[in-house]
Amino acid sequence: MSWRSPPSGLEAGMTKLLNLGVAGAGVFGGYHAGQYAKMDDVRLAAVYDPQLDRAKALADRYGAEAFDALDAFIDGIEALSVTSPASTHAAVAKKAAQAGRHLYVEKPLATTVEDAEGLAALAASQGLTLAVGHQERMVFQAMGLFDVPERPVLVEAVRRSPFSPRNGDVSCVLDLMIHDIDLALALDASDPLAVEADGRTTHGPFLDEVRAEATFTSGLTAIFNASRIAEARERRMRIVFPSGEVEIDFLTREFKNATPFVLDPSFAETAVGKDPLGAALRGFVQAVRDRGNTPRPGAALAPTLARPTDGVRALDLALAVEQAAGG
Repeated sequence: MSWRSPPSGLEAGMTKLLNLGVAGAGVFGGYHAGQYAKMDDVRLAAVYDPQLDRAKALADRYGAEAFDALDAFIDGIEALSVTSPASTHAAVAKKAAQAGRHLYVEKPLATTVEDAEGLAALAASQGLTLAVGHQERMVFQAMGLFDVPERPVLVEAVRRSPFSPRNGDVSCVLDLMIHDIDLALALDASDPLAVEADGRTTHGPFLDEVRAEATFTSGLTAIFNASRIAEARERRMRIVFPSGEVEIDFLTREFKNATPFVLDPSFAETAVGKDPLGAALRGFVQAVRDRGNTPRPGAALAPTLARPTDGVRALDLALAVEQAAGG
């Protein structure tokens, strides 16, 4: 199927509309579609899902076209979010990148380092923007944590949820813990030295609960706890710097700051703090317009977007945790 071009009047005296698509009509696909539909310079053109009824339900909500054929979906868009199940990210993203489409891939970038590195190389060779959906970075940006002039010596993270059949195609490490792994790596650019972990499985073949400890060449110790069989949701992080510590509750959007550094106590009321996903996707759209190989400093939010190399590093450590935990 071929696409109709947007009416020529859309380009008269204004920014050309960017035709965007969402691949995967689940819960996160709905979030992404809703964000794109709110943007003035974006046309949510298409939704793809192997189940056409799911694609149509989401597409109809925003006046988009629904597809259950990936090639036809890709044909009429310039960029897309990949929000399909994690085990399909690499295949969907590879096909889109081969067609020259810019990509925002929800975490994890892939489920093997080989696939993740292959996507990064393909995007680079095609001159494409490829961003990875580690949007918790936006919370750190809004707080001001990336401006702290010290590197942490200890990171302790807890990310727990009650059981849900969603995201059962990967472990809780790739589903939940990888958020905190990425945040630790964003604060410390050094390499992991060693990983110890233990975990258990209760619902299917993948790990449902894992505790891991990683040590880094910088001296950082990072302790990660993730569970998707908990009684209640919990999203916390403690970051210890040489001069003090910060405790964050990601659910209540509150923190305690015992460092001498100024952090924004009202970060949750800022545009980025209120809507981290929206901020990340606006940064992605701007990066596409800038036509950088990766999100670039030319866009206000682009430096905080997770780049392909960030996605590969987070995945590499996550898979090391899985292996150490017996997954």
